[in-house]
Amino acid sequence: MVEAVPETIKFPSEEEKILHFWNEKDCFQECLKQSKNRPRYTFYDGPPFATGLPHYGHILAGTIKDIVTRFYHQSGFYVDRRFGWDCHGLPVEYEIDKTLGIKGPEDVAKMGIAEYNKQCRSIVMRYSNEWEVINRMGRWIDFKNDYKTLYPWFMETVWWVFKQLYDKGLVYRGVKVMPFSTACNTPLSNFEAHQNYKDVQDPSVIVNFPLVENEDVALIAWTTTPWTLPSNLALCVNPELLYVKVKDNTTNKTYIMMEARLGALFKSESEYTILDKFPGKTLKGKKYKPLFQYFAKCSEKGAFQVLTDNYVKEEEGTGVVHQAPYFGADDYRVCTEYKIIQKDQTPICPVDASGCFTSEVTDFVGQYVKDADKNIIKWLKENSRLVNSSSYKHNYPFCWRSDTPLIYKAVPSWFVRVEHMVENLLDNNGKCYWVPEFVGEKRFGNWLRDARDWAISRNRYWGTPIPIWVSEDFEEVVCIGSMAELEELTGIKVTDLHRENIDNLTIPSRCGKGVLRRIEEVFDCWFESGSMPYAQVHYPFENRKEFEDSFPADFIAEGIDQTRGWFYTLLVLSTALFGKPPFKNVIVNGLVLASDGQKMSKRKKNYPDPGLIVQNYGADALRLYLINSPVVRAENLRFKEEGVRDVLKDVFLPWYNAYRFLVQNVQRLQKEENTHFLYNENTAKKSDNIMDKWIQSFTQSLIQFFKAEMNAYRLYTVVPRLVKFVDMLTNWYVRTNRRRLKGESGTEDCLWALETLFSVLFSMCRLMAPFTPFITEMMYQNLRHLIDPASVEEKDNSSIHYLMLPQVRENLIDKRIEGAVSRMQSVIELGRVIRDRKTLPVKYPLKEVVVIHQDPEALKDIESLQKYILEELNVRQLTLSTDKDKYGIRLRAEPDHMVLGKRLKGAFKAVTASIKELTSEQLEAFQKKGSIVVDGHELHEEDLRLMYTFDQSSGSAQYEAHSDAQGHLVPSDEITVYYRSQPEGEYLDSVIKAHTDFILATTKAPLLPFPVPKTASVIIEEKTQLKGSDLELTIVKGSSAPRAPLNGPACTYVNLQVKVNNKEQGKGVVLLENPKGDNRLDLDKLKKACSSIFGTNNTQLKFFKLTSKTDLQTLTGKTLSVTAGTASPGPASSTNTIVCPYVNLLLCNAQPAECQSGDVGTLLLVNPVGQNQLNHEGLLSETARVFGLRSRRLKLYLDEDLTQADSSVKSLDTKTLFVRVLPTTAEA
Repeated sequence: MVEAVPETIKFPSEEEKILHFWNEKDCFQECLKQSKNRPRYTFYDGPPFATGLPHYGHILAGTIKDIVTRFYHQSGFYVDRRFGWDCHGLPVEYEIDKTLGIKGPEDVAKMGIAEYNKQCRSIVMRYSNEWEVINRMGRWIDFKNDYKTLYPWFMETVWWVFKQLYDKGLVYRGVKVMPFSTACNTPLSNFEAHQNYKDVQDPSVIVNFPLVENEDVALIAWTTTPWTLPSNLALCVNPELLYVKVKDNTTNKTYIMMEARLGALFKSESEYTILDKFPGKTLKGKKYKPLFQYFAKCSEKGAFQVLTDNYVKEEEGTGVVHQAPYFGADDYRVCTEYKIIQKDQTPICPVDASGCFTSEVTDFVGQYVKDADKNIIKWLKENSRLVNSSSYKHNYPFCWRSDTPLIYKAVPSWFVRVEHMVENLLDNNGKCYWVPEFVGEKRFGNWLRDARDWAISRNRYWGTPIPIWVSEDFEEVVCIGSMAELEELTGIKVTDLHRENIDNLTIPSRCGKGVLRRIEEVFDCWFESGSMPYAQVHYPFENRKEFEDSFPADFIAEGIDQTRGWFYTLLVLSTALFGKPPFKNVIVNGLVLASDGQKMSKRKKNYPDPGLIVQNYGADALRLYLINSPVVRAENLRFKEEGVRDVLKDVFLPWYNAYRFLVQNVQRLQKEENTHFLYNENTAKKSDNIMDKWIQSFTQSLIQFFKAEMNAYRLYTVVPRLVKFVDMLTNWYVRTNRRRLKGESGTEDCLWALETLFSVLFSMCRLMAPFTPFITEMMYQNLRHLIDPASVEEKDNSSIHYLMLPQVRENLIDKRIEGAVSRMQSVIELGRVIRDRKTLPVKYPLKEVVVIHQDPEALKDIESLQKYILEELNVRQLTLSTDKDKYGIRLRAEPDHMVLGKRLKGAFKAVTASIKELTSEQLEAFQKKGSIVVDGHELHEEDLRLMYTFDQSSGSAQYEAHSDAQGHLVPSDEITVYYRSQPEGEYLDSVIKAHTDFILATTKAPLLPFPVPKTASVIIEEKTQLKGSDLELTIVKGSSAPRAPLNGPACTYVNLQVKVNNKEQGKGVVLLENPKGDNRLDLDKLKKACSSIFGTNNTQLKFFKLTSKTDLQTLTGKTLSVTAGTASPGPASSTNTIVCPYVNLLLCNAQPAECQSGDVGTLLLVNPVGQNQLNHEGLLSETARVFGLRSRRLKLYLDEDLTQADSSVKSLDTKTLFVRVLPTTAEA
């Protein structure tokens, strides 16, 4: 018996009931059981780190995976879905190292590997409960039959994979300069090193290297890593470029450097005299005096001479590059070519795994290399080898796990050969279907083209040990591929392959070399996840046929960051092992960012907790919001909570109300007419009603489209159509057929309408089930009581998710009817606009609606639906006409500003004026021909937008007109609307001003008065008459919230009055944020800023009654008394003005970068008072720093129209500068 549907609903509560129902019936396992004998559809789930917490990125990727796998289950496939966990590697070890205070290998040796790994194992699954949000999101995946990379059977397959590579000759041991994490004591692969770049300030030094033949002449080399200088073995110059012998006129010293780089040392030509000029190859072989004596013996092998190579460029430094071959890839290559070092020699690498100098470097032994920089610079200065010292800002790689700077260091590592199979990788990648396509072609394809041999070893403990046993001299090597083989060769049976269980096992030598011992390294955890297709089924030891029949996988999905991670390792291993790709289809999603465009950060708390979102709005709403967004096209999404709320309001509630309306009227039919409603698709009579035919046709067209697009994995085209369908069903079909559904046109017609509505809702529930599994299950559990059991094909139909997708009933598709209703909808919507414009509510009847269309067939369609038009618009008569002139309808044209502006440049303004003068007749000819010549420029359809205008002077004054012109916008576009209503102050102008908030809520875009900024990118312009006023509207690209005039500094600030030991240090200012809303200071940062400004770095500063909990923003405008020494600070006092001159900054035509979000900032022109005056160059540099645009060129203006360039810095106090970002070469 169908149950009554309540008027209100709490979706999250209903979802909890559905979850209970699924768990009680074990629906997921039942699905798998029912489909066991169907064709297999293979899906691989990439393993997340077990020590991480689920976030929106996981929820998004998980939702995509769930939708696709549910779809294929409902399409008749058996879809095994197993969850996986990445349990090994740095993420786990780093947590243990932090917890136990472990600093390096010595600490682990003291503890013992067994105890260390025991600690690692103990925390692996500590967050497993938090991952229950996966179930709450409605994702069906098998947690019980999971795989973990720490399972012995998984590790055994990893050994088998490695043994296959070893036997193919793809494994080698080498010394390679690699990114190295000193915090984690291990090398990283190239793709790991690329995951975390930051802007850093490093020391920049120029060092002299006197020639042996004439110590009065010195080569000068530049470096940002002074810590590599103790290991210097050579210098390198470019053989083709010009070098000079130059005299420093200030010091009278003579140097050799590249001519193009003179500006690196000298500010003007007057500071130097060129003594000689020659190509770099002239310097080849010249010997120089070493900096340090630590490796002086290397001179016997040719060290400390000048080498040549084309990698030396003229863009930076001095044109002379110092060579420390074991700390730089190019250095290693060049020094090897010149035989300064040999590949098999002991590396000259006096830095240990923790990044500290070893005993060879006697002056700096035990010092961490980055900390040693300042001591090395001091040594260089004391020994007259320092020419210049400064600092240098550049982009530098950091360890993705410990967030510490990487160094480049030669380490003995085990490698998989990749470079030789780049063509095979590209070929196999071409066999994969990527969504979106550009990710596979561009981002991933480009990464593959530059693929390097893969360093797969890690000098760590908690991981799968590399199964290589070697003799002491490394000449005898045995690679093991299984537990059985290990037992056979060692005589000992093991059931767990972690280091503590096998490191002590030895293998007798077959060459008389005693015993072979296992190497110490473990696998990089990426090697394990890349082995996942085989290891998750313990291939080839078990499930051999099942695996081989279902490989490659039909589908995988992950975030775009995996192009350098899991996607890559999967492809490398499958290509090396089987010569084919590991997957057939892949969906790549973009990143989910905070609403301000920054990365989501737990520390900043700049995003809502996913659990609370689900608790407040439900999982279905979150799922649909994420999937109906740019993130499914590998673009980024700014997560906005109101977007999830809008899904409830705009999609779920109308859909729910249509379902409720159906049930109400089925129950009414039974109660009032004793007619039992039971739906049977096979026996349902075909309705003669045109709206029934339309919604049935529209539904079948949707099913057809849905299946085609889902089979092409284009979720981003499917969801908008599904959402549109809800609108069509609720706002058009139900609305226009309410009386029929209520039985007002007789029982037979009522049954037709109810059968139609039931059929559509039932089809919709099955289509939407993969996307919104909860709401569809909830509706189905009630609707199923209205289905004739004889019409159900499935043996068990107790859940919507057991049912197959509806088949397309092509006999119901009628494109003519769909087109006719679409035209009717346009007429009704245009009529509503006219009523709104004239503020005539629908309850007031009107005499006539006139529809003008050039196509007589279109008019016939509209006439066939006359009844609905008259009813919806409440008019008495519908008049149809093809005669535009009779009603004063004229064509006019507007240029497409974006297209034509770029193409015509200077001629654009004149051509625009001419376009607006084109007659209706000329434009009609343009419509037919497709092109027109204006001021000598040939214009085409994409260059112009044609609109119909209404000429009231034509004798049709009793009419009001509107047309269906469009601006080609989509809901995710950010826009600003500018308006002008004339005469000002009249009725319309006052209404707009009084209801700005309402308009904003409706359009979800800022509404601003004219003028439109000259820098704005215009999308569409329109002029119309309304209520006796002329209304002009212009929509521009981008959000331009109105800016209030800036009175005083835009950012919060405090004045400072500083005393040290009762001695006044002066007055200054600290900005408490910059740009506005970003980089807000806490007490520690305030102290550091104060110390930096007043140069009191080593002094303990005191502030009156400030604690770490004080909200510093509340102090803005006050003067803080700051003291050091015995004196106590006094209370903060109010001040009317800021004590330092300043300028405000407004960013006009770009978005801030480097995780900044504010586009308004403040710069102090002097700080402290009377000191550190900014010059123009400094002003530009500091402006770029504030907005994170350090790589871009800027121009500053005094007006928003960007016509007045900024003047002298001294005259800028309290002014506002408008910041324009100049285009790059590519943009220009």
